[in-house]
Amino acid sequence: MTATITAFETAPDRGRGLARDMRVRWAFEEVGQPYQVRLASFEALRQPAHLARNPFGQIPTYEEDGLVLFESGSIVFHIAERHAGLLPAAPDARARAITWMFAALNTIEPPIVERQMAILAEGDRSWTPQRLPLVEERVRRRLGELSRHLGEDDWLDGAFSAGDLLMVTVLRRLAGAGLVEEHPNLAAYVARSEARPAYCRAFAAQLAVFEAAQAG
Repeated sequence: MTATITAFETAPDRGRGLARDMRVRWAFEEVGQPYQVRLASFEALRQPAHLARNPFGQIPTYEEDGLVLFESGSIVFHIAERHAGLLPAAPDARARAITWMFAALNTIEPPIVERQMAILAEGDRSWTPQRLPLVEERVRRRLGELSRHLGEDDWLDGAFSAGDLLMVTVLRRLAGAGLVEEHPNLAAYVARSEARPAYCRAFAAQLAVFEAAQAG
């Protein structure tokens, strides 16, 4: 069976590849597997049918042959486990790649999302001008640590893996902030990933949804 994922009917990121279904689309493209997309409105995400797939009313979800998953990291891991191309065959290298998947979502992404919330959801609060620099300092610290690890290497640990895929989608959430660009090796790392054919196909597919919604 062909897997079906859920994505936004009208992407709030305006087609910039930031919605988390991008991670899943990219994973499918890297392993060369087809997939179908169920587009959902914000209202549909709160309905029982979708809540049965994801009790938190979020995207993406994944369905295949009776298996239903949610959480983008879990879905990417499932794809990487089932199909060659995103996890090394050697056990130790595979374990390290999985560790980088966790690092992207548990160590690097939280302060980046906190910064986004401080700007988008709390920007009108009186204390935001004092809080935002503190949040950005936490982001900078993590980016500095990541930059030192990456050094002059192309990827986080040997060949490109699901760890790189998730890490780059996390770093792209800082687009336009100038924070990644403070580390030229991280900026090059993101650009190198964005140039991958699989990334380009996934980005184009997500952008096409937004453009179709605008045209309609």
